[in-house]
Amino acid sequence: MKERDAQAKSLPNVRRFIAFRVLFNARFYYPVFTVLFLDFGLSLEQFAILNAAWAASIVLLEVPSGALADTIGRRNLVVIASALMVIEMLLLVFAPIGQSPWVFYLFLANRLLSGAAEAAASGADEALAYDSLKEKGLEDSWDAVLETQMRAQSVAFFIAMTVGAVMYDSTNLNRAFSFLGLDLVVSDHLAMRLPIIGTLLLGLVALYTTLGLKETMNPAHSKVSFNECRSILRNSFRKTFQTGGWLLSTPAPFMIILAGFLFDHIGRMILTLNSEYYRQIDLPEASFGIIGSAMSLLGFFMPKIGRYLVNHHSRAFNYCVIATLSFIGLLGMSRFIPYWGIGPVVFIYAAMFLTGFCVSNYLNKETDSEHRATALSFKGLSFNLAYGTVGIAYSILIARLRIAHSGDAIEEAALESQLFREALSYFPGYFAIAFFLVLAIGWIRRKV
Repeated sequence: MKERDAQAKSLPNVRRFIAFRVLFNARFYYPVFTVLFLDFGLSLEQFAILNAAWAASIVLLEVPSGALADTIGRRNLVVIASALMVIEMLLLVFAPIGQSPWVFYLFLANRLLSGAAEAAASGADEALAYDSLKEKGLEDSWDAVLETQMRAQSVAFFIAMTVGAVMYDSTNLNRAFSFLGLDLVVSDHLAMRLPIIGTLLLGLVALYTTLGLKETMNPAHSKVSFNECRSILRNSFRKTFQTGGWLLSTPAPFMIILAGFLFDHIGRMILTLNSEYYRQIDLPEASFGIIGSAMSLLGFFMPKIGRYLVNHHSRAFNYCVIATLSFIGLLGMSRFIPYWGIGPVVFIYAAMFLTGFCVSNYLNKETDSEHRATALSFKGLSFNLAYGTVGIAYSILIARLRIAHSGDAIEEAALESQLFREALSYFPGYFAIAFFLVLAIGWIRRKV
């Protein structure tokens, strides 16, 4: 088995798939994501609009891009994703800093291109790598490939989180240069761009990597007429509806996606709010980047656990394991224990890693090659729709809680803290209800 796993990971497409995942996802600006936008002169309202535009572009393009990958070739879509990454970073490299109206529009273009890149890569890269294994009769080694990919990505994410935060801090950067005896001085404005420049370089390497991918199915012609383009798009949407009907009528892949987005949407929402949670449990802000880097290292260990669960236990058992981790994490976080409250966050991160591993493993095995990229894009679409929905629900909950406290004599900062704590206390109950609802749907589908 080890020889087959080694053979699988040595395939050129598989090696390039792992490299692409690492280069595309480990971005140097992640630890300073919010402050980067604000320091360029954007307001909080504009920041919210930009994030909404990013999510909307993914949702709108997710499934059509997967169907297009199944129509014109997965390799082409992955190359497009890399090219879009390069373009989106170039926009920020040359964006002016300050109150210029161009800043918002450049960042808006960046967010739209970033969402398009995410949609193009989603499903296509994974389907290409899996089919490369299948051509060689090595599809049983997919879990070994996933384990290697997740470990490599975890290490790269740790490095990006650490180095990106250092790049952005001109004071510490100049202090380090002085200590090393280097006659270099980095201005604040240059330091703001360093994580962007670093990510641009990763994008260029990603583009070079994807250009070496080989298609595993008959690719469409590289040059097509306008009528052929329209025909390709019609075929893509027809394939989308066909795959959607197949997913809805086939219990196994339907339940895999349903269970996956249950864990994913609430886990992602919690991780979006984690910096505010850290502040609420009295952790210093300087520790946030270190915590993020440390949590990313879980990805080095969790794939081995995920592989063991997939190979030795049933899907129902693994579903309950991930649900238990999620519930313990949510319940522990709702207690807001000073300092030690970081412990429950580990359970949320672990559940997220296991969800990604198990869903990918199960869904690829249940889906035929013809529909694989489209099915994986459906997975991404459902995950993003669920995440967007819970985000809207969270905003409505905060608004209702604010109205309930409108008559309280309490200062603004204390009110915001109280609203956050009360809102987070709803998460364990919401998750429990959603968990049993998914169980009921699964039981009904088995009986039908």
